[in-house]
Amino acid sequence: MRDLFFIAFLGIFGLMGLKRPFLLVAVYAYIDIVSPQRLSYFLLNTIPISAMAFAAMVGAWLVMDDKKDCRFSVRQGLMLILVAYCGYTTLTADFPAEALTKWNWVWKAIIAGIFLPLALRTRLRIEALTVFMILCASTIIINGGMKTALSGGGYGVLNLMVENNSGLYEGSIISCVAISLMPLILWLSQHGTIFPPDWKVKSFCYALCLACMLMPIGTEARTGLVCIVILAGMMLVRSKRKFVYGPLLAVAALASIPFLPASFTQRMETIENHQGDESAATRVAVWMWTLDYVKQHPGGGGFDNYLQNSFTYFAQSTVVDSGGARIERRIVTDKGRAYHSAYFEMLGEQGYFGFFIWALIHGICFIRTEMIRRTYRKRDGPDEAWISPFASALQQGHVIYMIGSLFVGIAYQPFIFMMLALQIGLDTYVTRLRKDAAKRDLAATLAARHGLPA
Repeated sequence: MRDLFFIAFLGIFGLMGLKRPFLLVAVYAYIDIVSPQRLSYFLLNTIPISAMAFAAMVGAWLVMDDKKDCRFSVRQGLMLILVAYCGYTTLTADFPAEALTKWNWVWKAIIAGIFLPLALRTRLRIEALTVFMILCASTIIINGGMKTALSGGGYGVLNLMVENNSGLYEGSIISCVAISLMPLILWLSQHGTIFPPDWKVKSFCYALCLACMLMPIGTEARTGLVCIVILAGMMLVRSKRKFVYGPLLAVAALASIPFLPASFTQRMETIENHQGDESAATRVAVWMWTLDYVKQHPGGGGFDNYLQNSFTYFAQSTVVDSGGARIERRIVTDKGRAYHSAYFEMLGEQGYFGFFIWALIHGICFIRTEMIRRTYRKRDGPDEAWISPFASALQQGHVIYMIGSLFVGIAYQPFIFMMLALQIGLDTYVTRLRKDAAKRDLAATLAARHGLPA
């Protein structure tokens, strides 16, 4: 029955997309975020629905969509260089078979990031993609939030609808994504037009934000806790009443500690001392190995080249017995451990050049979004009041994702390329608005100079 529902849902949207091509963008976003093929028993998991949705989205745009306002930005060009370089490192990879498996989905995620801004020509389309990203992610977040509220969750225990923990179904990744979505959810509760922000929409948005904050608790992901702290700090910096809200947030955080699961607080304590937790200590060891690797292989080793790593490190823990408490140190030898960091993932796999292009894309997006926020922050007209808050929400979500990715290998996640596409789409949209306004001003000036009606 579940498989039939997914097929009917995707089929209906696909047919609607024949009349409204942009709906196929929504189908692509749904498939790459929710991954219904992983929830399917036998039908969807036997066919490449993600590639099919991608082809349908691009094909419909080429054949039916209006392209007069499309612009190709420098960031899209950099993404094109990045995907080409990733293709090169795949051909020369240390582990060709494993690299090809990862390449099969990475190229599509990056190309989608290049394509989507071309389709985001209007405010409605920009908002529609934002809404779909939030609603698609919420199918996982609401499920996890409810289970956390009812059972408390646990590290490696919280079941997010699937048994495997790949994609957004992995605890640290969904915790990072959930917190990064909160600024956009709050933006929709104030400036949305697809769902006008009445009390029902606002109630849903606030409840969804609560579910987002429950994700780090349910998954016991330390990454999520770091993301919450960063989000609170950024919101306080932008707040006009920071000296009021700051103490209130501190009191609320302290008051919530007794209600948190004991296993959650114990796991969060390992943030202070990474050697006290084998998982954290392993990450540091992998990062040191990566730095040594790129010194000898500056061009990178291709996807999944971490499989060759091998290292030995010291781990320590507190042991309590009849003789009291003591620190016990032990030698741990490990190999073939994943990067657990988008930065080291990109550096190890794509080398210095790939890392530079990737970092440049994100850096330019941050700078351009900040410029838009500052330019429109005092605009209160009905067609412009939403722009600065939206730019701010995108920027905050982007920063949270990038800080969270310090501890999770999510450099190529489709979600971040969709977020980058939103930032590029917003940039090209407001650039077009400014050009149109300049043309109108010029026409009015010329008309006044020649005594003609404006």
